[in-house]
Amino acid sequence: MATKLSISCLICLLFTFFIESSNAAYNVNTYGAKPDGKTDSTQSFLKAWTLACNAAQASTVLIPKGRYLIKAAVFRGPCMNRITFQIDGTIVAPTDYRALGNSGYWILFIKVDRLTVYGGTLDANGAAFWACRKSGNNCPVGARSITFNWANNVVISGLTSINSQLSHLVINSCNNVLVRNAKLIAPDQSPNTDGIHVQSSNGVTITSGILQTGDDCISIGPGTRNLLMNNIKCGPGHGVSIGSLGKELNEDGVQNVTLTNAVFTGSDNGVRIKSWARASNSFDVLVRLQE
Repeated sequence: MATKLSISCLICLLFTFFIESSNAAYNVNTYGAKPDGKTDSTQSFLKAWTLACNAAQASTVLIPKGRYLIKAAVFRGPCMNRITFQIDGTIVAPTDYRALGNSGYWILFIKVDRLTVYGGTLDANGAAFWACRKSGNNCPVGARSITFNWANNVVISGLTSINSQLSHLVINSCNNVLVRNAKLIAPDQSPNTDGIHVQSSNGVTITSGILQTGDDCISIGPGTRNLLMNNIKCGPGHGVSIGSLGKELNEDGVQNVTLTNAVFTGSDNGVRIKSWARASNSFDVLVRLQE
């Protein structure tokens, strides 16, 4: 299984090489984005994405240096080519957490294959949302900072995410995803700010990450297969958590999870499996831990 995962990782790296040699760039500033951290640049981002997605050759969506304010945005495929989403600056969410509504996401990539998200910082301005949650007031459901749904052959490299409302990075129903050199930071008392959540996905590799959160560094949901985690630094947070599993009678199980060279500092747990005490038809969890 380790061989299969290494091959998957190599495939992702090859995709990165071809993507980074692309010759069509769509700068969000060209379409009206302002790097002042105040002007709503959502439509400028979506315009650049649409052009890149429909281009005949491999393309880059470029976010230059500066701070760019965007609201909830869906970057939808399928696209005609390989795309690099290159973040040289910082993307910021509105300070009013209600501006993201009840969508559950902030930045969402859906049905996009052969995608690289490279560099940069996401600042979700989550503090006011956490305060609302702690106060017991009527709050929105909250937003995950960056989500990938039904995406294949994806590389996420050098991304920094801070102050997420909920999870920083979600990989859902994807195949062959490489997450490398991610830095995901939220205060240790921020609720439900998981670093990386993986579910219903096959062939995900997470390597060389710094994960300091208020919840799980990595959470692993039903339907996860062939997950390799290597050289991660976890804590503060709740460690690496598989589950909760078995909530439903018919539920996909978790299979072939490998963790190597991990360092846990100020973490409530190392690795744990969470399950419901009820009948379930899902299969057992297979976990490998290596020094």
